[in-house]
Amino acid sequence: MEKEKKSLMNRFIDIIEKGGNKLPHPFILFGILLVAILVLSFIFSQLGTSITYYSASKTAGAAGKEVTVKVVNLLSADNLRYLITKYPDIYVGYTPLKLTLVMMATTAFIDKTGFFETLMKKYLLKAPKSLITFAVAFMAVNANLMSDAGTYFSLAIGGVIFHAMGRNPLIGVILGYAGCSGGFTANLFLAGTDALLAGITENIVEQMGLPVAINPAINYFFMASATFFLAITLTLFTEKVVCKMVGDGEGVVDRSLLEKYKPTPEQEKGLRWSAYGFLFFLAVMALLTVPQDAILRNEAGGFLPKSPLFQGITMIIAFLFVSTGMPYAFATGQIKKGRDLAGILNAGLKTAIPLMTTTFMACVFIDMVNKSNIFRIVAIAGAEILKGADVGVLPLCLLVILVTTLVNPFMTSGSSKWLLIAPMVVPMFAILHVHPAYAQLAYRIGDSCTNICSPLHSALPVIIGLLEEYQSEGLIPLRPGETEQRDIGMGTIFSLTIPYSMVLLSTMTAMFIVWMLLDLPIGPGVTLYI
Repeated sequence: MEKEKKSLMNRFIDIIEKGGNKLPHPFILFGILLVAILVLSFIFSQLGTSITYYSASKTAGAAGKEVTVKVVNLLSADNLRYLITKYPDIYVGYTPLKLTLVMMATTAFIDKTGFFETLMKKYLLKAPKSLITFAVAFMAVNANLMSDAGTYFSLAIGGVIFHAMGRNPLIGVILGYAGCSGGFTANLFLAGTDALLAGITENIVEQMGLPVAINPAINYFFMASATFFLAITLTLFTEKVVCKMVGDGEGVVDRSLLEKYKPTPEQEKGLRWSAYGFLFFLAVMALLTVPQDAILRNEAGGFLPKSPLFQGITMIIAFLFVSTGMPYAFATGQIKKGRDLAGILNAGLKTAIPLMTTTFMACVFIDMVNKSNIFRIVAIAGAEILKGADVGVLPLCLLVILVTTLVNPFMTSGSSKWLLIAPMVVPMFAILHVHPAYAQLAYRIGDSCTNICSPLHSALPVIIGLLEEYQSEGLIPLRPGETEQRDIGMGTIFSLTIPYSMVLLSTMTAMFIVWMLLDLPIGPGVTLYI
């Protein structure tokens, strides 16, 4: 029997899958890169590799000067002694790790307690039928507040809601997956991702000695706005294209299924108590910010460009999570004694273990990259070329989006990619006097939108299993013009997620261009040039 010839798309997906599977675990990958940077620093230092450029003064009105940057030999006795004696300090003092541990621990109050899941269920179940697609899309985009758990919640509840509304659950599952994982970087709230990426950016900025304030909110205005634009475009694409492509249901509402997923009386009580906790949070924040001499204002009595409010945004968000999630946990009986409280924090910190493992090797790699000056020289050379070409900031940002988009399917960890890309991109932007927040934003757009195109995504087996279950129960309608059901597999998912990815990428890229052309702020206190 002749073997069926694979389509171009399937062959492309096979290539991505095989290439991605050959990449080692990030811990091993950064270990390999560490060894490589040590060896390369020795070789280039022996060759006398250096670059000279004109640097503007950090002091206003002062004259600039020529600066020569040379590659530093990391295999020297002094550096090896530094590695041996200072490694614990490098690891424990790594800024992204410190910020993320706090966020992971406190996010558990809204994630592990079930607060956010209950809130989303209540929100979705009350959405009018005519707005259900937008409701699912908007919920999914914001569900990344629960980190990776949000993806599984979104695709599952998306299928349930669409089935309950008498629609094709296939659409609900894929929409939930695309909204959360593809729109992973957008949210109405500051999340762990904001803290993690900003921590990496801040670490590089500090290494460079730049007087630029970095905090988790530097991309907030853009990302909060993106939740609405993404939800709208996802809704339009789903209704106008996907529904016609795969077929929709008859629209007969299954009230019993809706009742099954309705919040319990205990959960309703928890939501009321969490509302009281939120009011408490607002009252405390008002006391700390509204008075002219409030402790979270800067010395001038304001908030921008720098103030304790934004410098301490990680702890403020942590306070928000605790003040809303803890009352919910008390009301639902999850906290009865002090040990239960510690257990919630432990559950949150457990989610940080993969990051701590990767960081164990990544932190020293970043430290050595900065000390070697190799990436700095590359960044300076790249910046000088871009200056000569006069391409402008916008094309540079679009280039970062493109590069990240191409790398993403092969390396699914967002933090790992930024750890690799940031040491090269952030200095390049700084040399052009562009705020590092724009480099980070461009990266986040490319990283987020193509998540759902990766065959390495951990949610894929879950999606296939869920859709096969729906199909076995006869809940997935035939596609228009077809007389028998298609088999559910990777091709089914990617035939839908790749178009969704293009919609997400086009939306956020168009937003970015508009933001740049209109000079709209992407975050509090962030200006295009520094």
